[in-house]
Amino acid sequence: MCGIAGIIGAQTDANRAALRRMTDAMRLRGPDGEGFWESPAEPGGHAVMFGHRRLSILDLSDHGAQPMIHPGSGNAIVLNGEIYNFQKLRAELGHAADTLQSSGDTAVLLEGLSTRSERALPTLRGMFAFAFWNKSTGELLVARDAMGIKPLYFATNPSGADNWTFAFASEVRALLAAKLLRNPKLNPMAVGSVLWNGYTVAPETAVRGIESLLPGEAMWLDSQGRVIRRFSYWRHPDGRSGKIATQEEVENALTESVRAHMISDVPLGIFLSGGIDSSAVANLAKRAGAAEINSFTLTFEEADSNEAVFARQVADAIGTRHQEILLTEQSFLDHLETALDSLDQPSFDGLNSYFMSRAVRDAGFKVALVGTGGDELFGGYQSFSDLPRLHAGLGFLHAMQGAPTRLAALLAHALFGRASNGYPPQTRWAKLPSMIEQGGSLLSLYQIAYSLFLPDTQRSLIHADIRSLVLPDGLPSGRRDALIADLEGRSALDTISVLEHRMFLGERLLRDTDAASMAASLETRLPFVDTELLSVISRMEPGARFQPVKTKLALRRAGLKGLDPHMFDRPKSGFELPFNRWLKSSLGEEIGSTLLDAPLVASAGLQPEAVARLWQAFIAGAKGLYWTRIWALYSLIRWVRVNRVTL
Repeated sequence: MCGIAGIIGAQTDANRAALRRMTDAMRLRGPDGEGFWESPAEPGGHAVMFGHRRLSILDLSDHGAQPMIHPGSGNAIVLNGEIYNFQKLRAELGHAADTLQSSGDTAVLLEGLSTRSERALPTLRGMFAFAFWNKSTGELLVARDAMGIKPLYFATNPSGADNWTFAFASEVRALLAAKLLRNPKLNPMAVGSVLWNGYTVAPETAVRGIESLLPGEAMWLDSQGRVIRRFSYWRHPDGRSGKIATQEEVENALTESVRAHMISDVPLGIFLSGGIDSSAVANLAKRAGAAEINSFTLTFEEADSNEAVFARQVADAIGTRHQEILLTEQSFLDHLETALDSLDQPSFDGLNSYFMSRAVRDAGFKVALVGTGGDELFGGYQSFSDLPRLHAGLGFLHAMQGAPTRLAALLAHALFGRASNGYPPQTRWAKLPSMIEQGGSLLSLYQIAYSLFLPDTQRSLIHADIRSLVLPDGLPSGRRDALIADLEGRSALDTISVLEHRMFLGERLLRDTDAASMAASLETRLPFVDTELLSVISRMEPGARFQPVKTKLALRRAGLKGLDPHMFDRPKSGFELPFNRWLKSSLGEEIGSTLLDAPLVASAGLQPEAVARLWQAFIAGAKGLYWTRIWALYSLIRWVRVNRVTL
């Protein structure tokens, strides 16, 4: 796990300084070392320059340092992440493995790319983003893992002004730190995306001119930094072909995935909340042969947010070495600025991961397993229940020739009443009229259901100058088209699973977890977010995989063997900090002063008067106005201020 950066441009002191600024900005991603490398200059005068920050996990010796150069070909690579099947790939190399300079995964990947080029991509199992320079062709390959666990951002400069044409890094802020972009500006489409989703949807980022590589995507560039080809090398499996996976295969796949994610040359811990997913990871780790399991739980003073007792029961049943970390309101406030600074882009999530990661790192660990991904695999969210039913009923409602919207408005009014404190409820079912009016597809229904605000509220909050740039369904058009193609022919439940994987998981949870944990110099691994596991789970009979929806019965049966099932017979609760209470108490002054700062709010592409009304309604206890709405706006405005990126 590391931070990577690079530039295609002239071999000037200015570009070298820019590259160093990028790696310096990512020092917490790799506090164990840094390295730099430059290719020979091409006839056009440009060269490839790599920078790397190292967090030593595999092959702790200097042989594992990067950038790494292939001894035979002279090819070079920088890698962020882990290739979990590197031992298998190493064995397949035969005698060629004897020449590898390192016992870790980077050397295996470098050899595979040097001999097989892009054909090696589909064979990789892991979380990764890398840049590979082919000496013989002078071309650069950049790629990102299929599930989108590790990020890769880039900027292009086709004119070649200032002697560079292409730059990449593991963080948006690293590219900003390079100072290669002249007068960087806030991306107007990102403002609309944050208002809709609570985060920016790739390939867009918060900054104009900086783009994200998509999950499972790769790109070739020539020696002058021109894009030769951009392509996807992986597609979400649909399970419509192949033999139905048996319960034994599912159990074996889960255990094997956890075992693969435990490969490390340093000790590792496990985030344990006491819920089904994290408990299954800990239990499977025990079954996979872990001699000792170190588990950690974040606890709170607020009783309604504290699940420590459940985590303790699970830890005792499995036999882990368990630690509880108390996060008080005052401690949260004392470290809030640092936690907020951990987020690479605006988001209403991620702080819980930062505090947990910080505690585990302080306990002496560099690696931790987390249970993220179980809900997406096995239908654990409310969306698996609500959206297919709603979609099935739309055909009947639309046949009523205009009445559906009026009927939905009456139903929403009956469920939630009138606006309270002058503000309409921003709940999922308050959006029912919009769902019926616009929700012709499960994709549209999903996006409307997950939107933070009602459509009219979104329009009121965004600045008039950029209101026309609000994206349909909250998605960039190219990303929307790609999702539509990927969803074609799938069942309703499989469609929701893909959307949860690609949107809620891929664009929010994975991105924020990566940024927050790496800011604590901790590598988080996700055994339930794994291509090999997904290929097996996708072949399950749909009823066995998803039914009864929200119960994750298949994961319970396969992952919680040997544990008392009654320990998990309680309502589902997410791993969240008690923000709602804190926002109305100790955090209120900071949040209020930010949301009521009219020039600052306007610089973030928002309407100051509308934002002020929203804040006042929240403080007054407006019904159906949740803390996530407030935090999303605060995150955007603060990010703009701290990074000095405005419209």
